[in-house]
Amino acid sequence: MKQANTLNILWTNDNIITSEKMVLMYALNSKLNNWWNEVIVIIWGATAKLVSENTMIQEKIKIALHAGVKFTACKACAEQLNVTEKLTELGIEVKYWGEGLTEILKEDEKLITI
Repeated sequence: MKQANTLNILWTNDNIITSEKMVLMYALNSKLNNWWNEVIVIIWGATAKLVSENTMIQEKIKIALHAGVKFTACKACAEQLNVTEKLTELGIEVKYWGEGLTEILKEDEKLITI
């Protein structure tokens, strides 16, 4: 189990404004302001395609990675959308997330779903 000061953000919404103005803004500011010790953004579904195609989102992810935000993506989604290689190139971990998400939920870890 992760410590109580870890925030998991399940990012499934591929809306660019929501991605920029909520997910990436909050993840980055959480690290920069020490609101959470660890911030993990889980890219799932349509978001994998958005991240692979949108250069502005990619730049914001690079900034967040540099600040210490961790990014990981659902491998099944990435494979089905043919974006695994691009996500990996961006420094995003790609792995199967079904069991991991189930564990987060069963352990009552902090999770925001967007």
